[in-house]
Amino acid sequence: MLELRPGCECCDKELPPESTDARICSFECTFCNDCATDILKGKCPNCGGELVARPRRPSEKLANNPATTERVFKQSGCKPAA
Repeated sequence: MLELRPGCECCDKELPPESTDARICSFECTFCNDCATDILKGKCPNCGGELVARPRRPSEKLANNPATTERVFKQSGCKPAA
């Protein structure tokens, strides 16, 4: 089950479970659309994988399967993709 991490690893923007702005790689590294598109150019800086839209969990399923509250944030931000 996806963790649905609560924020962008680059800029720490809030990305709640219902967000349409979240992008993830196959390892669930999580970024907002702006960072994923403008800075990272669609490529995960951690694993090199493709960044795609994160699926949204239906609200009725969040009660028994909540999103994680653990944040992953790079204090130095993300370096632009080459």
